[in-house]
Amino acid sequence: MAALAQLRDCQAWRDAGLPLSTPSNEACKLFDATLTQYVKWTNDKNLGGIEGCLSKLRAADPTFVMGQVISNGLVLIGTGSSVRLDRELDLAVKRMVETALTQLLTPREQLHVSAVEAFAKGNFPKACDLWEQILRDHPTDMLALKFSHDAYFYLGYQEQMRDSVARVYPFWTPDIPLSSYVKGIYSFGLMETNFYDRAEKLAKEALSVEPTDAWSVHTIAHIHEMRAEVQAGMDFMQHSEAHWKDSDMLACHNYWHWALYLIEKGEYEAALTIYDQHILPSLRSSGAMLDVVDSCSMLYRLQMEGVSVGQRWQDILPVTQRHSRDHILLFNDAHFLMASLGARDPQTTQELLTTLQDASESPGENCQHLLARDVGLPLCQALVAAEEGNPDRVLELLLPIRYRIVQIGGSNAQRDVFNQLLIHAALNCTSRAHKNVAR
Repeated sequence: MAALAQLRDCQAWRDAGLPLSTPSNEACKLFDATLTQYVKWTNDKNLGGIEGCLSKLRAADPTFVMGQVISNGLVLIGTGSSVRLDRELDLAVKRMVETALTQLLTPREQLHVSAVEAFAKGNFPKACDLWEQILRDHPTDMLALKFSHDAYFYLGYQEQMRDSVARVYPFWTPDIPLSSYVKGIYSFGLMETNFYDRAEKLAKEALSVEPTDAWSVHTIAHIHEMRAEVQAGMDFMQHSEAHWKDSDMLACHNYWHWALYLIEKGEYEAALTIYDQHILPSLRSSGAMLDVVDSCSMLYRLQMEGVSVGQRWQDILPVTQRHSRDHILLFNDAHFLMASLGARDPQTTQELLTTLQDASESPGENCQHLLARDVGLPLCQALVAAEEGNPDRVLELLLPIRYRIVQIGGSNAQRDVFNQLLIHAALNCTSRAHKNVAR
């Protein structure tokens, strides 16, 4: 891991063609430290972790606009809070926009401010357009690359997620910091668009440069999942575990992938052991959205297989309950709902459904609220119908939207839980017409 001494100061950023509007070398280095940890999916203790770097960055130059961009952008891209419900975040975004107006910024920095502002309003497509504008002129701007990659993922824009990286990939020469990680980011987009061989080759190249690249490990885990190479996937996770288990922001998700293989093999107790030893402890310590959806998704899949998960939903509920009015991502909403249904909490279930209905009726420019009526609400109602033991209703709700569920974002592997729900419902239907759907 790079210690602060090796990180880029004002001159190094200028030399890279990505000048930062601050006189503070320390602020520039802390910006680099934060960006590096975001790309590597880890809080590096040597650097003080992401939070530590951001608080030092604010102290080094309180008016450093790109410092505010990365700080606000990371909170927003985490999808755990919104300007609608979090006053502090709302003020921070407004302060960033106002500070940008008082300074002579580069056009690139101005676009960064506008992109984070658009994302904060829930207008993810507009934010992506602005990040793409940056990448056209500055193909090695890692922050624009990563933010757009994550936003495309939330939108279910699989081709864009791939092509956004493909366009800039030739510019990332080995001498540029973090260049090997671009291989892993590119490989994920290739994998999601079914270019498995090419994706695997790139992810393995990335791992040969940096074996601790947890995102490239994660891409290979997906490839084995997609090809139904269950044993190969389990062997790979086992052999590489030592390299990625300390990548605190992604380790839980990699363990989740490992557990998926076990569920497919019918080794439910082993899957529950991974849940109890790795997934739940990670959720408790981080409260991060990725850990939340992994926990919910895993218990829901096990339940569909007829496995009793005991009181485990009760552990997740206090975390998901706090987010039942968020409506930042429909993908998250569906998983929060799994938790309130699993924990048998009708009040939280009702709150989530009612406030989602309200959001869909006055969406503004929020792309998720615009999608709520046609896709989000029927999906959530199908989960409720499944819990009520009404498989025919699940089918009526899910079948018409099955090819639109990609629009709620997430990966093919993550959204497979909804395909499985549809299949289980069809198998249990009472009407003759629906029985044929199962076939």
